[in-house]
Amino acid sequence: METPTTPRSTLNPPVFYTSAALILALVLFTVLLQEEAQSLFNHVQQWIITNASWFYVLAVALILISVVFLAVSRYGDIKLGPDHSRPDYRNTTWFAMLFSAGMGIGLMFFGVAEPVMHFTTPPVGEPNTVQAAKEAMKLTFFHWGLHAWAIYAIVALILAFFSYRHGLPLTLRSALYPLIGERIYGPIGHAVDIFAIIGTVFGVATSLGYGVLQINSGLHHLFGWPVNQTVQIALIAATCGLATLSVASGLDRGIRILSELNLSLAVILLLFVLVLGPTVFLLQTYVQNTGAYLSDIVNKTFNLYAYEPTDWIGGWTLLYWGWWLSWSPFVGLFIARISRGRTIREFVCGVLFVPAGFTLLWMTVFGDTAIHMILQEGFTQLAEVVNQDSSVALFAFLEHFPLGSVISLVAVLMVVVFFVTSADSGALVVDMLASSGKDHSPLWQRIFWSVLMGVVAIALLLADGLKALQTATIASALPFSIVLLASIWGLFKALHLDATKRGIRYQALSFSRPTTRSGASEGDGWQRRLRNIAMFPRRSHVNRFITDVARPACEDVAAELRKQGYEVQVQDGEDGRVRLEVSHGGEVDFIYEVRPRAFTTPSFVMRDTEDSSESRKYFRAEVHLQEGGQDYDIMGWSRDGVIGDILDQYERHMHFLHVVR
Repeated sequence: METPTTPRSTLNPPVFYTSAALILALVLFTVLLQEEAQSLFNHVQQWIITNASWFYVLAVALILISVVFLAVSRYGDIKLGPDHSRPDYRNTTWFAMLFSAGMGIGLMFFGVAEPVMHFTTPPVGEPNTVQAAKEAMKLTFFHWGLHAWAIYAIVALILAFFSYRHGLPLTLRSALYPLIGERIYGPIGHAVDIFAIIGTVFGVATSLGYGVLQINSGLHHLFGWPVNQTVQIALIAATCGLATLSVASGLDRGIRILSELNLSLAVILLLFVLVLGPTVFLLQTYVQNTGAYLSDIVNKTFNLYAYEPTDWIGGWTLLYWGWWLSWSPFVGLFIARISRGRTIREFVCGVLFVPAGFTLLWMTVFGDTAIHMILQEGFTQLAEVVNQDSSVALFAFLEHFPLGSVISLVAVLMVVVFFVTSADSGALVVDMLASSGKDHSPLWQRIFWSVLMGVVAIALLLADGLKALQTATIASALPFSIVLLASIWGLFKALHLDATKRGIRYQALSFSRPTTRSGASEGDGWQRRLRNIAMFPRRSHVNRFITDVARPACEDVAAELRKQGYEVQVQDGEDGRVRLEVSHGGEVDFIYEVRPRAFTTPSFVMRDTEDSSESRKYFRAEVHLQEGGQDYDIMGWSRDGVIGDILDQYERHMHFLHVVR
């Protein structure tokens, strides 16, 4: 949503111009020297599969272990934002946006195709058997389950923590802050953001290119539309046009509405297949598949087929790991953008378990129904269709249901909307990367990136360069995974410091505040305190308190600290707040703020007629530290009482610095 204060440009010139030039160069290389590009990228990918497959497998395993540990550890209570922050979106909206940006389109494409392909060509064992069916579903769960979402979750977690908790820009460079400090604002940081932009643009563009093949197949299947480049270019243009409208309307309107629409359609389609398919069989297999997946997850995670070499792992598992890793800067940044205010435990449960559970249910309903058709009902031609052209797998599958044409049309609509949400969230993310994480950018920038992705997709489609760029994108996952593992180590370092600070702050159950908070020397300290509790003050009362009491208290402390040689600032905010900041050089600075905070007046409070409006607010003078709001009110305290509270908090801060040194 545009605001009146939106600047004409928020672009970071080194990142924007360098990434634009590199995107142009790579597209030209892929288009003009297609065979050479494909050969080069294939060689790189083959080298990775041959020599670095163990590293991919180990890296993804460490990522999953890290994410699960964060959810169950003491770090789980830490918020992705200040302590007082609240989530921006309700849970259903949040899940819908996760699902749409994460892998919704993949479920449409592979929901039928992958289980059938594993069933007909398993890595080991006899094809087209009951055992092959069980193994097919285990492998599908493995590729689309916890590992994929763990990769997205850890990237999003790192970005959200450092951005919302520590005030760093919401871009990929912030992940390196624990390792290189302020150098993230220099060439190294620029290089990381450029890498993320290129990966996102090409990832979305190649997905758009391949996605229109499925849309085209669906329209051919339903209406007899020709399958050719002209139709596909028109489809890309239409998809990007819708994405441009969506991204122009902003995150809270276009992207949110489309995500909720898509999740609703997905649930309807899922229930349709579940109810009209072999329902009891599907419910049984979902439970059994989940149990088999969880019981075999360690073995599957670390299985490299070292004793029985096969090309299968390179063609499936490693490609999936590479694809999830290459997409994680884009999806992770988007998830971070919509997850402010949630605790780490809530975040991990929401990002890891809920979408994974839905994904596995989807794969069971579509995959097991397709396998049941082939194995029990004799529809062997479905397997042949899937092996010939996986893009028509879903539509050939839906043919066997009542109202197949209508449901296939809904499926085509879902594919379109999924691509629109991928493109618009991709444009939003790239714009943030190119703008140093700034949220409010001018409209033309978001439109530029949305159009650019469409143009790149069309250029690659015309030159038959999609495969080459897809290969290059997946190969880029190797250097990124190294950076990601280093960032995870940095995250744990930062979380340890944060948890230590929290522990010190909450060691005492009660604050060691002065017993006389409102000035007992005046003779009515407790009476005044009671009046303050009962009066539910207006904004003007709190602002006056901050001006007359809290600010002079901060100035007194600041003056004394300056005598001790410290660099201290006392600043006023637009909303009436006052802020005391003590600089400690290379150490963590001390921040003490008093802010007016609005609350709805309780219904039990008796008021005069003129004050009985339901909309009337009362205000508290709440203390905020660097970690966020502390949820206690100092309204009505004396100057000495406020000074005592500042010193209590400063003492805890100094203790924290001594502990972590």
